[in-house]
Amino acid sequence: AAALRRTDRLHEGADDFPEQLAELIRFLDDDFPDGHPYRRIHAVPGPVQATTAGGVQSPHRPQIWLLGSSGFSARLAGMMGLPFSFAHHFSARNTIPALDLYRESFRPSAVLDAPYAMIGVSAFAADEAKEARRQVLTGALNMVRLRRGAPGLVPTPEEAEAHSLSAIERDFVDDWLSNVVHGTPDEVRAGLDDLQKRTGADELMLTANAHTQDARVRSYELIADAYGMPELG
Repeated sequence: AAALRRTDRLHEGADDFPEQLAELIRFLDDDFPDGHPYRRIHAVPGPVQATTAGGVQSPHRPQIWLLGSSGFSARLAGMMGLPFSFAHHFSARNTIPALDLYRESFRPSAVLDAPYAMIGVSAFAADEAKEARRQVLTGALNMVRLRRGAPGLVPTPEEAEAHSLSAIERDFVDDWLSNVVHGTPDEVRAGLDDLQKRTGADELMLTANAHTQDARVRSYELIADAYGMPELG
């Protein structure tokens, strides 16, 4: 992040973000004006391939989304008429204020006629609610360790259950889990539907934090089945 912001300090380049976003859009469109220092630099894949021997240019340019966990990106996405994604799984208290700010700031653009918002949601389903709770506890303990300055691998469910939490850690875990939609498939679907209604999000992007890949894949399968989604592959 520091390298992309052209500074040694992570927060020093934040004021330049709108300018960097404008540069990214110009790279994707390959339309820097004459005299600009980047005029002779061409993004690949990009429009330059359409005029290069042997080049293949897709007619579909990557869509630009702004991701945020506060109000800055929400306002910028609205002012530029771009779709906005909010990190609800990290900053749940700020979700509705940020989405409100995005919608209030929105100006129609060549990309969107109306606001379009997505939120990232931590969700986990298991055949039994007790097992779902057992699995998401591993992610909560992992976050406790991260906040304590001791990041590492996601612990096993057995390790998480055996871990003795301090009062402060217990409060953190309870608060963290309150924002994780977990339980049986039907309970998760109900929770996700309620969250969508409360936030008005157009899309939900799900993430699952558990000890094993099998547990995560199984959770996604159960949620997909709860919504009647077709099986892939």
